[in-house]
Amino acid sequence: MKKLHRFHRPALAGLAFIVAAALPAFAEGPFRNRDNKNAGKDSAEGTYPIPYQLPTVTEVTEALARIRNYLDLAAPTRVIDSQTGKEITDFSTPVATAVLDRGGMEFSPLQYEMGVVDSAMLRAAAVTGETKFNDYVKKHTEFLAKVLPFFRTTAEKFGTDKNGLRAVLEPRALDDCGSMDAALIRARLAGVGPDLKPVIDTWTDWVAHKQYRMKDGTLARQRPQAQSLWADDAYMGIPALAEAGRMTGDRAYFDDAVKQIELMSAKLFNHHIDLYTHGWNAHNPDAPHFYWGRASGWIIIAMCDVLDVLPKDHPGREKVLEQLRAALHGVAGFQSGSGLWHQMVDRNDSYLETSASAMFVYGIAHAINEGWINATTYGSIAQAGWCALATKINAQGQVEGSCVGTTFAGDQVYYYNRPTSTKALHGYGTTMLAGVEMIRLLKNPAFIIDYKLRTYHYVPKDSATSYREHL
Repeated sequence: MKKLHRFHRPALAGLAFIVAAALPAFAEGPFRNRDNKNAGKDSAEGTYPIPYQLPTVTEVTEALARIRNYLDLAAPTRVIDSQTGKEITDFSTPVATAVLDRGGMEFSPLQYEMGVVDSAMLRAAAVTGETKFNDYVKKHTEFLAKVLPFFRTTAEKFGTDKNGLRAVLEPRALDDCGSMDAALIRARLAGVGPDLKPVIDTWTDWVAHKQYRMKDGTLARQRPQAQSLWADDAYMGIPALAEAGRMTGDRAYFDDAVKQIELMSAKLFNHHIDLYTHGWNAHNPDAPHFYWGRASGWIIIAMCDVLDVLPKDHPGREKVLEQLRAALHGVAGFQSGSGLWHQMVDRNDSYLETSASAMFVYGIAHAINEGWINATTYGSIAQAGWCALATKINAQGQVEGSCVGTTFAGDQVYYYNRPTSTKALHGYGTTMLAGVEMIRLLKNPAFIIDYKLRTYHYVPKDSATSYREHL
């Protein structure tokens, strides 16, 4: 039996190597595997559409920092006059035309995708030790604390519909509050930024008690048709419930979070192919299913978030774990040869899409790191997915190839032709989450990453593998 050796990652050799290795988006394929030291003489070694290689912690950390630096510039924390565009700095007097500055990229510090970003920043700080990631969240929470009194008095005088903080003062949907609620609870528990518990209480109350639900208690919407269930709402509502349980110790929040996963999965999950359809309508339950990538992605992240905080003795924990494993098994089998996943997961003639791919990489890598799924089976899938995602982070730190906002629709033409944009904030926080888990995967002491037969094998330290073939 041949003795296994831990993979020895190549040392960085100067700035030129860092640019070439860490920023693969700057180059076009085909790529050769840098880990095959005999690639030039190896007739069995092919080329790849992405840098098919083991990334380093340095490379992944740099990619995360690039996204963070870009968002720091592209997502301003300013209040402006919507008529003149000038910044408002005097918050002593209400201004009817005051709005949050969305910047040139139209990123608002309160849109639901920013909740994913802030949560990812907190995770990045915890894993890398880099305080700049927490500083980003601190800046957001300090800004909210500073302008909230001004916008509250402005709303009292002029109404909330013209108010940039309407979602804080008067939430009307899960999109207004759920994702940001979970992020603010995480920031509060981590001691990052000012204590915004009054905002948290308002948002948690909406998610738990005021959001429309079906008769069986499932969080739902009254659009585009009455009694519509969206996979998106798994993330917009369930993590907030779970985090409220962690913050308050009230197990009723945990019970509701687990119930939502069970109810949504019963209506949206296809056990034949292990994928989530985007939506379901009570008045048209037999409508065709459309397996939009981000639909499965939202629920996968939500299940990971719940399991992260759900008490180990909760009676619903094993059911959530079983459902997560099924969902990850489903998406893993649909990974394309480029490492990314398609806009419509089951349709390889639809385009390759970044945000869903990031969600899948995150879900798989996180589940490995937490011991929920087998590294031997899934490790190289997550690794290849990250290598592909890294090519979508451009020199400025923009994330390319993410589908813009997408409604629950009833035909493939709509989904196939949704455009992608660097203005789609959906790709930023999710790509950061994927990178954070990739760092954890590279550092995970439970297994070794063995490079043999021109590919990667994630081998538990307490097992051994023999190879009949050798390089």
